Amino acid sequence: MNIENTKAQMRKGVLEFCILSVMDGQDKYTSEILDALKEAKLLVVEGTIYPLLTRLKNSGLLDYRWEESTSGPPRKYYSLTEKGREFTKELDQTWNELKNAVQKVTK
Repeated sequence: MNIENTKAQMRKGVLEFCILSVMDGQDKYTSEILDALKEAKLLVVEGTIYPLLTRLKNSGLLDYRWEESTSGPPRKYYSLTEKGREFTKELDQTWNELKNAVQKVTK
């Protein structure tokens, strides 16, 4: 069994939650989201995040707006919808329950 594959699957399982959490309270454009994930050691490439952002938007969890940039083309800023904020709260609660359960089992 390949450990890198297992680790990648674990990261994929929480990626949506992490993206939504990064955006909680502040609009972000894609490179800001990627930077926050990199800072947390969740390495994600653009080819992964764009389809995920589209899926979250199509699910009604995100919205976006275009804003002019002084250093290039306009930027698409994503924000949580009310549904997205509620969804993130529920995921946060579920994550805490799961984290506590895993800690009990692995100690």
